[in-house]
Amino acid sequence: MTPTFDLQLEKLTYGGDAMGRLPDNRAVFVPFGLPGERVRVRLVEEKKNFARGEIVEILEASPERIAPRCKHFFSPLPMGEGAGVRSCGGCHYQHLPYEKQLQAKTDILIDQLQRIGKIENPPVQPMVACASPWNYRNHVQFSLTDEGRLGFQAPNSNQVIPIEECHLPESALNELWTQLDFEAETGIERVALRLGADGERMLILESDSPEPPDLAIEADVSVVHLYEGNAVVLAGNDHLFMRVLGRDFKVSAASFFQVNTLMAEKMVEHLIAQLPITQLPITNSITVLDVYCGVGLFSAFLAPKCRRVIGIESSPSACEDFAFNLDEFDNVELYEGAAEAVIPHLEAKPDVVVVDPPRAGLEKAVVDGILKWNPRLVAYVSCDPSTLARDAARLIKGGYKLKDVTPFDMFPHTYHIESVSLFER
Repeated sequence: MTPTFDLQLEKLTYGGDAMGRLPDNRAVFVPFGLPGERVRVRLVEEKKNFARGEIVEILEASPERIAPRCKHFFSPLPMGEGAGVRSCGGCHYQHLPYEKQLQAKTDILIDQLQRIGKIENPPVQPMVACASPWNYRNHVQFSLTDEGRLGFQAPNSNQVIPIEECHLPESALNELWTQLDFEAETGIERVALRLGADGERMLILESDSPEPPDLAIEADVSVVHLYEGNAVVLAGNDHLFMRVLGRDFKVSAASFFQVNTLMAEKMVEHLIAQLPITQLPITNSITVLDVYCGVGLFSAFLAPKCRRVIGIESSPSACEDFAFNLDEFDNVELYEGAAEAVIPHLEAKPDVVVVDPPRAGLEKAVVDGILKWNPRLVAYVSCDPSTLARDAARLIKGGYKLKDVTPFDMFPHTYHIESVSLFER
């Protein structure tokens, strides 16, 4: 029988786990626990310096613990019922009141900047809350069980947990996914749903095979099959339009876009207000470099205020959308390719650099390029505080000062932390 340990949980850590200590003083990371709780834990992974566990029983619950809204959130399985915890893995904090989630994430962001970035007293502002912390996602991605049921991957597992409810997608998407019915062993790897402006909906089917899956659907929805970089339209259009601050953005099936429209607006407003483009006497004298520019969300609002905007993006689909979305501007350029490949050959003298990298953060060549140009300001849009902290340390070592970090709760009830950091020369 797997041994169990009774322990006290100390704090929440990045990734959604609570941390406690084993009798040998190793840290143990436990999902769905809260600071101050006493829990009985079964170890599921052991390393030399730490371990991972799962809750078998909550011995003393935190006074802050609340009942989750979703039936799939968390349920410990007693020892006799086999290993595991019932959870779809999509949410991490439904057991914590929303205002406490905001504080926990802010504390985690500060901790990452201090521990990884070695930044004393990082200038982290209070997190900007999401006015609608439920049903906020305009994009949701499912996996399929062997039987063809929609679900999410269980934490630290390839197992797909079939679901019957989800409280994160916008209501128009929740109405749609419950109508979908797939045969067993379809060969579809992922099923994504998107909601655009004016109620447009898109169903995206991803697989390795060029053979389109059989699907009968009566709803008014575009259907696109993605395979090996190709997008085949099975019904409707290959794109929809997302609306941010009154401006429409074409977003193709294979292109990335922020999943929380309301918070994307907040982030754009914050970024524009913080950049020096609005404070200069001659605002059109400035050059902005928008790295990992996607379909042009930031560039579209920067272009009217700048002399020159240069975008860099590796996704061919996003580049096509960027060209469409910024076609009205004569002062915008776009380079298609990986940022680390383009930047060393780019002849530009940007006054401001905006970066919005994936979770892996900035490649060394990107940081080196920024330091070589020596722009007056770097705006770093981050979706991962650990890689932000690493890159912040590099920029500070290169002569920049971290002026401000503002977190935005783009993903309520999950551990993900979006933020905008400003570095001044």
